[in-house]
Amino acid sequence: MDTGGSTTRDIVCSSGVIAPAEALVAGTDLQMYEGASQKRRRLAQAWIHWCRHLGADAHPHARVLFHRSRTKSSFASANDTIQSDIIPIPGEYLMKISIGTPPVEIVAIADTGSDLTWTQCKPCTSCFKQTAPIFDSKTSSTYKTIGCNAEECASLGTSSCVRGNICEYQMSYGDQSQTIGDLAFEKFTFPSTSGNNVSIPNVVFGCGHDNSGTFNNYTSGIIGLGGGEVSIVNQLDKQIKGKFSYCLIPIPLQSSISNATSHINFGNSVTVSGPNVVSTPLIKKEPSTFYYLNLEGISVGNKRVEFKSFKIASSNAFGGDEGNIIIDSGTTLTFLPNDFYLNLESILLESINATRIDDPSGTFGICYESKDGTIDAPKIVTHFTDADLVLAPSSTFAEVEEGLVCLTLVPAEQIAIFGNLAQANFLIGYDLVANKVSFKPTDCTKY
Repeated sequence: MDTGGSTTRDIVCSSGVIAPAEALVAGTDLQMYEGASQKRRRLAQAWIHWCRHLGADAHPHARVLFHRSRTKSSFASANDTIQSDIIPIPGEYLMKISIGTPPVEIVAIADTGSDLTWTQCKPCTSCFKQTAPIFDSKTSSTYKTIGCNAEECASLGTSSCVRGNICEYQMSYGDQSQTIGDLAFEKFTFPSTSGNNVSIPNVVFGCGHDNSGTFNNYTSGIIGLGGGEVSIVNQLDKQIKGKFSYCLIPIPLQSSISNATSHINFGNSVTVSGPNVVSTPLIKKEPSTFYYLNLEGISVGNKRVEFKSFKIASSNAFGGDEGNIIIDSGTTLTFLPNDFYLNLESILLESINATRIDDPSGTFGICYESKDGTIDAPKIVTHFTDADLVLAPSSTFAEVEEGLVCLTLVPAEQIAIFGNLAQANFLIGYDLVANKVSFKPTDCTKY
């Protein structure tokens, strides 16, 4: 449509949430990018991943609060903090944990926009390709399937009964990805800051036997870090007291897997403090999977655009219209409402003196020619309630192909998401008891 010199695309994924039209036509997947560069396919996958969240089967009012008395941990001390590596790959961040007895390491997407943790399991009816061995529950002495009448099965909301009395979970996503398998208890083992392993028995997770979609072969599934009852964060609530933090290393979108790692920490001792820390309220809304913040505006240079009259399509059980943007480690780009985005785009176009180039993938709104992967762009500041974040230039303009730099803020229709590129090089702490998220500018390669 004509927007006075700028063009946005009517791009919709199968769940009704936007994503690139070229990638998300019904019945297609990344294979339709045959002939395109691998870089562009990775960018398309980065777009598609965020679509999983709003398209996921969700029954927020069907949740049952299940007891966590089973999850007694082997913490060495009250100050012991669970710590796991965070591995950056283009568009996503992976997390290492171990499951089973004896423990088997898995690497999966660290996703604050999902609740259920699941990994591919033998036997596979259908599994996507992964580089690591697929988990075999038969080799674990602590694996136990969950019965159909168990409260854990009811808490999921998307389940059925199979093979007598086994709770089968079913998760389908807006990008036509899916996972189906057995809901089960298993021992999860994490490294810790003390050097001792921390073992948590009877963690609810999904053992996926039928899995398909746009998953990278470095991953075996998803580690759910959302706010729902079945998420790792809530299952470990007695141990971590509602606190966790992470630091995301910036990574160019066109690069392959990085050797650099940072960390995600869980525990009562996790506190983001010191100079330059800012905090903003967490807003409680449904679906409870997501972490909602309140965005008041964004500044480009000395010009501020107010973020007005936009509500996430969500029922807020606590009243009020706040909580207009989701912070999500599992979404690559930052998505903003069309009208708001176009105001920002207009200011940027006036401010940047560089050769503009159309993005051949159709993913980004503004792209420029660049010989060194950078451009001279004005400072961009996101204004959350009580917290102003100055975004790094590499977070707002990324080299998506050699010689092509694009704005990582993109227009959306139904949702606003603060993606992981914008979160890079901040130590970000979640306090689910105090209901706040804290940010501290940090060189995450040293964290």
